Amino acid sequence: MSHNNLAPSELIINPDGSIYHLQLKSGDLAQTIITVGDQNRVEAVSKHFDRLEIKKQNREFTTHTGYIGDVRLSVISTGIGTDNIDIVFNEIDALFNIDFEERKIKETPVSLNFVRIGTSGCLQKDIPLDSFLFSEFSVGMDNLFSFYDTVSDQNTINIQTNFQDFCARSGTPRYPTVWHKGNENLMEALKGENDYKGITLTCPGFYGPQGRQLRLNSKLSPFLDALSHFVSGDHRFTNFEMETSGIYGMSHLLGHKAISCNALLANRLNGTFSAKPEATIERLITQVLDGLVSNQSTDTQ
Repeated sequence: MSHNNLAPSELIINPDGSIYHLQLKSGDLAQTIITVGDQNRVEAVSKHFDRLEIKKQNREFTTHTGYIGDVRLSVISTGIGTDNIDIVFNEIDALFNIDFEERKIKETPVSLNFVRIGTSGCLQKDIPLDSFLFSEFSVGMDNLFSFYDTVSDQNTINIQTNFQDFCARSGTPRYPTVWHKGNENLMEALKGENDYKGITLTCPGFYGPQGRQLRLNSKLSPFLDALSHFVSGDHRFTNFEMETSGIYGMSHLLGHKAISCNALLANRLNGTFSAKPEATIERLITQVLDGLVSNQSTDTQ
């Protein structure tokens, strides 16, 4: 850990004392933070709060902080992609773990809870539309963590080794991947009895990187079925989305806890899409909030 002052070019603080992109100040956020991609989904979550104390917005980053009963929660829109996750998670961590006046990292780090509520496309024919999927592991097919020193646990190393063997046997291209694990306690608190769990592939795009083809051919498209057949013990690839690996990786490196909760709106192998996407997302929001409040594993300041 560096005890040197952080230069103004590295830790950028706005004239009002807020962090550069999020325009938030220390104290604006609870220690349990729900992330959503879409700005409009912030209000879809916070409408369930009993009272709001903070409403701020800059660029694609909208933040609401409030209470359900005595439980303090925040919800923030990240925008789409792991590049935005890099910004959001570094700046949120700085709000808790850096002294802005001294420009120094605090001696005792604060650990946060991050809960992603998002939408996703399913990679398994047997998982029905409008189901909920909790990401036990995430695989980053982007390049974010080529810029950080990463550490994997033995679980993720074993699955990654099995995946490399699978690619060699099946002829599936070996895409650059980094593997991370979700927090088991958060999953236990939020996952319903009939919900699914699995391995989530985080992609650097919505079309070609997820095997979709409109006017351009995707190099991944011919291998979607092969990916759906990968297994490692009880684990299999279950879904595509665009943020989970960034959330898990940044949380792991910064000492936070994270879980990704996915509403499965599309089934990529069946070629189907939900007839009731908003209702499905609303059900997931309600389930997650109920779990957070009843579990009481949150910041109640």
